Amino acid sequence: LMERKTHVKINRKEVILAKLRRSCSCTPQKLKNFVMDFFPVLRWLPKYQCKEYIWGDVMSGLVIGIILVPQAIAYSLLAGLKPIYSLYTSFFANIIYFLMGTSRHVSVGIFSLISLMVGQVVDRELLLAGFDLNDDAPPALGDGSQQNDSLSNTTAFNLTIAGINAECGKECYAIGIATALTFVAGVYQVLMGIFRLGFVSMYLSESVLDGFATGASLTILTAQVKYLIGIKIPRSQGHGMLVITWINILRNISQANLCDVITSAICIVVLVTAKELGDRYKHKLKFPLPTELVVIVVATLVSHYGKLNEVYASSVSGAIPTGFIPPKVPEFSLMLRVAVDALPLAIVSFVFTVSLSEMFAKKYAYTIRANQEMFAVGFCNIIPSFFHCFATSAALAKTLVKTSTGCQTQISGVISAMVVLLVLLFLAPLFYSLQKCVLACIIIVSLRGALRKFRDVPARYHVNKVDTLVWVVTMSASALVSTEVGLLVGIVFSMLCIIVRTQRPRTALLGQIQDTSFYEDDLEYENLSTVPKVKIFRFEAPLYYANRNYFLKSLYRLTNLDPNLEAARRKKYEKKEKQHLKKGNHKTANGLGIGETTLQLVPKQIDFQALVVDCSSISFLDTTGVNTLKEVLKDYKNLNISVLLACCNPSVIDSLKRGGYFGRDFGCMQEMLFYSIHNAVLFAKDHK
Repeated sequence: LMERKTHVKINRKEVILAKLRRSCSCTPQKLKNFVMDFFPVLRWLPKYQCKEYIWGDVMSGLVIGIILVPQAIAYSLLAGLKPIYSLYTSFFANIIYFLMGTSRHVSVGIFSLISLMVGQVVDRELLLAGFDLNDDAPPALGDGSQQNDSLSNTTAFNLTIAGINAECGKECYAIGIATALTFVAGVYQVLMGIFRLGFVSMYLSESVLDGFATGASLTILTAQVKYLIGIKIPRSQGHGMLVITWINILRNISQANLCDVITSAICIVVLVTAKELGDRYKHKLKFPLPTELVVIVVATLVSHYGKLNEVYASSVSGAIPTGFIPPKVPEFSLMLRVAVDALPLAIVSFVFTVSLSEMFAKKYAYTIRANQEMFAVGFCNIIPSFFHCFATSAALAKTLVKTSTGCQTQISGVISAMVVLLVLLFLAPLFYSLQKCVLACIIIVSLRGALRKFRDVPARYHVNKVDTLVWVVTMSASALVSTEVGLLVGIVFSMLCIIVRTQRPRTALLGQIQDTSFYEDDLEYENLSTVPKVKIFRFEAPLYYANRNYFLKSLYRLTNLDPNLEAARRKKYEKKEKQHLKKGNHKTANGLGIGETTLQLVPKQIDFQALVVDCSSISFLDTTGVNTLKEVLKDYKNLNISVLLACCNPSVIDSLKRGGYFGRDFGCMQEMLFYSIHNAVLFAKDHK
């Protein structure tokens, strides 16, 4: 017999008080450890092996910086902001993550998905404030242009309600919304780190994240089509943006700008060709080809000297100022307007960063601290929000480039920040003539990885049909409704799938593998022998309130015996027999003598005397589960059928004890509970 260990009862109150005392005490050593943990750079930078690491870090930093500049300018279209703010974001995010991040390889900065989520909130608030969402509309109040009185009044009124100076124009209000949103998202992430709520990311399965990213990619692609062909349509807002945008595109397709169409076609062909060649020969290339930068430089020169904006009315990026705008505290009144929108932004940003950090830490054999990553991402949002930046996250594509070009530490992030700083201080005005269609091409080509997920659907379906369904539902909701709703729908639907799978799990009757003490599913394996007079039932899920009825129905169906119906049948027959005996009729209702009555008491012959329940797959029992097993025990006992439990884990045994399954003194426990199916079967055979 196996005996349970006696565990010493822990005084939780004392443990909590001891932890509080340790946490609240302040010593020089604890203060030093706290600072070193909060700024991991203080631990690894003094140990930096310059000769071994510096070349890889500098090389990867330069490459990422060169890629980052065109991407930053392009993703400003997604965020609905001017390119200068994307450059600010890229600069500050790299510096702060260098100080606070625990991953050596991830590239933190602007990310297309996060930019899209920011842009949707910015567009909505601009629309509510009375601004025209058309990129080429005249500047709003305060930008030095004359507008009609009604628009001016509407804009001024809405801005005053929002707590912003009435002279703040469209650009000013847009970055105000973005910084407020970013600040609140950062606060959420820091609070999640303080209260150790990183477990929230566990509810975002791989299928949910992939579906969310793919659906958002379709939305991003749709939003860029108008720039590709040079048509002017209003930026759609709210649910169903993808469908509405495509309807507007098809209605205005006749207004397409031929210059933009030709430019887009050339850029996409060049970018896709270069990407495919780079993927095919990446093992021969020391670093990726800076295709985006080359395309931007060439396109800017062609646009400038060909005067494409003046001659063909091609839309261009416009003036990008140099230097830094003075810092400004995000508006508190705007934070209240975007507080709800910031929550999914904070969760998505954190989940992508931590998942990438863990992936590359595992690949390169080091560890990260998920809680510190949450702090790092949080402060990558909070601090830059004072410097006119918007939300950031780790990006897979740039991280892969970093690792492939020899990145060893986050020194490479500082190098990338210096490249961006160089553009900010000196080179930004050179991009004035850059066509927006070129930026749209860069964005669309960068979505190749997410859009290729459609090719993986058959393989995904072959591996797991339920996960494929979760992916399809999340992707569809993200694309057809909105990104935030899509994320929520994906989480809820994946949880419902888990609940449904536990509500209707696999059940089976087991047979014995010949000449062994092992038992398996009789429907799945050949040549299994049935055990005479014994039924072995397996239930492959926790037994709780939601699947109680399914457990009973499956048990009755597989054993071909419902004890309640059988008991009712017996009572009914006994009642009839008593009525006949009272009348003095010695013949039963079936015309048999009294001595023969016992043969007819059970109209249906029962072919087993013991029921063994395999509990190896039952991970826990709730109160309903315990009561269900007690009910099964009682019902079958009334039919002189013994119920034996096998392979119960300790938590299930404890639940049964607390629920009184074994009686008050547990005296019958050794005859009801067995540590293997074979022991239970042998006991049933010996006690016929």
